[in-house]
Amino acid sequence: MAELMHGSRLALPISLELRALPSRTMAYASPLIALVLTLVFGLLLFALLGKDPLAGMRVFLIEPLATKRAIGEVLLKTVPLVLCALGLSVCYRANVWNIGAEGQLIVGGIFAAATIIAFDTPAPAIPGGAALLLAIVAGLVGGMLWAGITALLRDRFHANEILVSLMLTYIAQLLLLYMVNGPLKDPNGMNFPQSMVFDSAFVLPTLVAGTRLHVGFLFMLVMAAATTLFVFRSFAGYRLQVGGLAPQAARYAGFSSRAALWTALLVSGGLAGIAGAFEVAGPIGQLLPSISPGYGFAAIVVAFVGRLHPVGTVLGAIVMSLFYIGGELAQSRLGLPSAITGVFQGMLLFFLLACDTLIEYRLRWRAHR
Repeated sequence: MAELMHGSRLALPISLELRALPSRTMAYASPLIALVLTLVFGLLLFALLGKDPLAGMRVFLIEPLATKRAIGEVLLKTVPLVLCALGLSVCYRANVWNIGAEGQLIVGGIFAAATIIAFDTPAPAIPGGAALLLAIVAGLVGGMLWAGITALLRDRFHANEILVSLMLTYIAQLLLLYMVNGPLKDPNGMNFPQSMVFDSAFVLPTLVAGTRLHVGFLFMLVMAAATTLFVFRSFAGYRLQVGGLAPQAARYAGFSSRAALWTALLVSGGLAGIAGAFEVAGPIGQLLPSISPGYGFAAIVVAFVGRLHPVGTVLGAIVMSLFYIGGELAQSRLGLPSAITGVFQGMLLFFLLACDTLIEYRLRWRAHR
């Protein structure tokens, strides 16, 4: 054993050596490779759980696309995933590590629900469409305020934005529980922790008859295009990336790293807040303790699967939506545990990180002495 020790560290038989020129082709192929590996290991997982692997994969990946309604559900789940992932992509390109999109989504949903409840009365002061617009703006403001706390603590006190944004997510979850058990609780809801069910005039209209896919999907596509223009075709996007990735070079060029921090977090929080507004005013139609099954956290995987590019983010969100819907079907059809969705998400992230590591580094075997 002593021969394998060097000082206090274990001398492994392999080492990682930085590649002089990583392959750009492999960098873009990495998400596809990771997805294939995830599916292969998914087959093994179904076999270990005593299920027919092919039947399990059919339920997990094929049946969510078998009917118009099922496709609508898949596309519906891409809306919060893409909106959160777009904002996170902006953050990560600016070297700002926001992990709190889930909390920002929740607070945006609270703000939006409170706005709708204020106007959803027997004699509403304004039409439902105007109230919906105000609710979306309220969700935007709520998400930005929640992300602004992280920006303030990072800017003024040099707090770690990873820890702050993550801890604020748990506070947001507790705030949600307080709101549905207190100020926003439905007095006629038989004491269930939920708000009133919104009138149909205060719910987002659907795009396709027979599905729950709403107009928020179109807004999501517009925001993906707008984010592409902002990041890759605007001077502001260039300044944001330089300010985050190279603060010294940014200062030399007259750019502000503080502005990059605030811009990235406020954009990310605002998009997550809109996602929360779309959830309460869309498929849910009220405020519940479970307005999100973890969209904000799953969006982190989506952002990296999409290579921090808006187009890739949309494709990554479709894959993640399949995992969500497929996981629900696997529970009901195959009797698998609810954790199956998280397992597939985790495998996808693991293989993606492994592929990226091998793209940047090569394995070198140490000579045995």
